[in-house]
Amino acid sequence: MSEALYVRFQGPRRSPRGHFPGIFGLANNLAQQGRLSDEQYRFWRAGNDWYDANYTNPSHIDPTIYDHDLNPGAVAWFKATAVHLIDRVEGYVEILAAHDVACERVESSNPGKIIYEDDEQVVVVPWESRKPGAHGV
Repeated sequence: MSEALYVRFQGPRRSPRGHFPGIFGLANNLAQQGRLSDEQYRFWRAGNDWYDANYTNPSHIDPTIYDHDLNPGAVAWFKATAVHLIDRVEGYVEILAAHDVACERVESSNPGKIIYEDDEQVVVVPWESRKPGAHGV
């Protein structure tokens, strides 16, 4: 078995668009619904601000990166070497658990066709999303 090169935190169920929502989307959804406690909200806001300052948003580089028609199912994965980013995810996991929102850590050495890459992450179109008729599976 090959070593996992990439790490992703995601919900275990597909969204209506057919992808597994990532940890930031899951947490952002709770915040937008007003479901976070004051302490959770402060952590979420500070955490998002920290990631915004220390982590490239691929859609700022390529606004079409997550376009469903161009890149069906595109999702971001941390590189396993981006430990400083991965370590900070635990607080988001705790918030999701407190609200009974399932989230799992997934590791892969080949999560899909890489359509964006930097030192800390890749954005991929998952292999199953490239198959005809796989949308929304």
